[in-house]
Amino acid sequence: QVQLVESGGGLVQAGGSLRLSCAASGSIFSIDAMDWYRQAPGKRRELVAAITSGGHTNYADSVKGRFTISRDNAKNTGYLQMDGLKPEDTAVYYCNAEIKPTAGSVTSYSYWGQGTQVTVSS
Repeated sequence: QVQLVESGGGLVQAGGSLRLSCAASGSIFSIDAMDWYRQAPGKRRELVAAITSGGHTNYADSVKGRFTISRDNAKNTGYLQMDGLKPEDTAVYYCNAEIKPTAGSVTSYSYWGQGTQVTVSS
């Protein structure tokens, strides 16, 4: 069993910062991509940022220059540093990870966290 647990969400004023964490636990041999998605009320879930096992990153245009994704492979943990937050960043943020449970795993499996609420007031 693999679990992803997000933390770090909350209420912040516009222009403020939050740092989200995503801790993976359980049967884990390796973690390939780790991604952050968000879903605002009435909207589709969208990809915010992604990071490969080698550290290559990709961002949605709406967060470029404000958000930074990173990971600590030794701790099986991913992070999303969010600076310059705007009211339109308000959403539930989800962590997703592609994980190989064992050394013999041919493919990786996609796991989701439960989500953490981020609310930015104007």
